[in-house]
Amino acid sequence: MRITPRVLLRTALIAPMPLIFGACSSISQTVADSAHAAESDAKSGYAKIYGKVIDNDTIIPAVDVSKIDERYLRQIVGYKTDEPVGTIIVDPHARFLYLVMEGGKAMRYGVGVAKAGLEFQGEADILRKAAWPGWTPTPNMIKREPERYGPYAGGLSGGLHNPLGARALYLYRDGKDTLYRIHGTNEPWSIGKPVSSGCIRLLNQDILDLYKRVPKGARIVVLDESQSGKGEI
Repeated sequence: MRITPRVLLRTALIAPMPLIFGACSSISQTVADSAHAAESDAKSGYAKIYGKVIDNDTIIPAVDVSKIDERYLRQIVGYKTDEPVGTIIVDPHARFLYLVMEGGKAMRYGVGVAKAGLEFQGEADILRKAAWPGWTPTPNMIKREPERYGPYAGGLSGGLHNPLGARALYLYRDGKDTLYRIHGTNEPWSIGKPVSSGCIRLLNQDILDLYKRVPKGARIVVLDESQSGKGEI
């Protein structure tokens, strides 16, 4: 076979291809490994955030974060709003609660919200805070679901069995109790879902965090559907 310049050129172009493909494969694997490592670090971090908590003499179980959509786990996000730092903004349609922070940021928590027709709307103030609060269903709750709520008409003491969870923030309007609360939950699966009788519920680990950050007198704003999703950057 006579070797021509064209054959030499074609050979020169083809020969490095395995090396090129090998390099691409190596880069792709490195990127995949980095992404996997980042995902593992994130899961490990959330596992610590939502690990077992000993609150005085009560042990709050760890949350299995693998069973919760990651977007509903606590994180700092960019958030644009005219509300002052310290304001709680609830976006029930997106299932998020934001605590406005400095520098255009907010701490975002996933929440469980009210069933259709039972939502709190508008603005209120947090005028009471309670650790391991007691709970009594409202007359309307008992009327709607007597079999479920009737047995607790006399009230239920605080504890892990209590639907208000580890902490509660009480919403007042014009100095009057609205009967709506921001509270913890003993049903982690309910975060991100419309399940409550009107209140806003967080994972117990998240309500502990929010409770520490929010003083009495803090303002809360509940967004309507037209405002949903517009603040987050």
